[in-house]
Amino acid sequence: MALESADGKGLSVTRIAALVGREKSQISRTLKVLGEHGFVDRDPETLAYRIGWRVYSLAGQAMRPQLLEEAAPVLARLVRELGETAHLSLLSGNEVMTVLSEAPNRAVQAVGWVGRTVPAHCTSSGRALLLDHEPADLSRLLVEIGLDDCGLNAPRTLEELFERIRSARARGFAIVDEEFEPGLVAAGAPVRDFRGRIVAAVNVSGPKFRFGAQLEAAGESVKAAADELSQRVGAIETNSAA
Repeated sequence: MALESADGKGLSVTRIAALVGREKSQISRTLKVLGEHGFVDRDPETLAYRIGWRVYSLAGQAMRPQLLEEAAPVLARLVRELGETAHLSLLSGNEVMTVLSEAPNRAVQAVGWVGRTVPAHCTSSGRALLLDHEPADLSRLLVEIGLDDCGLNAPRTLEELFERIRSARARGFAIVDEEFEPGLVAAGAPVRDFRGRIVAAVNVSGPKFRFGAQLEAAGESVKAAADELSQRVGAIETNSAA
C-alpha cells in the first residue's frame, strides 16, 4: 500500500490502521521502527507518514528517477564551475544520506558518500535540509544524539546550531568550515518541491587549502543550482498532478 493520500500529503496512523485492519498501537509501533531506518518519513507538521527515501535508495535508479535525472546535469555543471565534488543528499532521520555525486578529475578530492550517512547538524547538506527547522523541531530531531561527535568547529549546543541555521536561512545557503572533519569545507542549499517544502539538498565540498577562499562565492553558485533544481522538480510534480 502506498503511503500517499489523494492530495499527496501522506496518511495518518489512524487512517493506515483503518486501511489495513490492524490496531492503531500496532501500526504506530511498526511505523516508528520503519521511520528509524528511513523506510517511512513523518511530516513534522501534519504527523502524516509517507514512503521514505531509504526505500527509493534501495531500489537504485527507481528512486524518484525524475529527481536524479534532473539533478545529474545540475551537479555536473557545478563541478565544471567550481572544480570540486558536488552532491545531492536527503534527510534520513537525524542523518544525511548522499544519493548522487559528481566529482572532478582531480588527484585530491573530498571522500564520496553515496549510499552512506553523515550527521545532519555539522554538514552543509544537513544544515540546508534543516533550514526550515525551529528550535523545538531541532530538539525533537536531535534528542537521541550528542553534538560532540563532529569536528572542532561544529556547534555544541542546540542554541548554537539554530543560530547557524538562522544565518544560513538569511543567506539562502549553509557553509561549514571544518565542522565535519579537519580540512574539509562545504556549501549547501535546499531543494524544494512545488509546495515549498525542502526535499533534498545540493552541496559542494572540498579541501580547505584549495576551496576555502571561494567558499562564500561558491555558496551563491550552489544556491543558484538548488533553486534551478527546485524549479525543475516543481514543474515535474505539478505536471504529474495535473
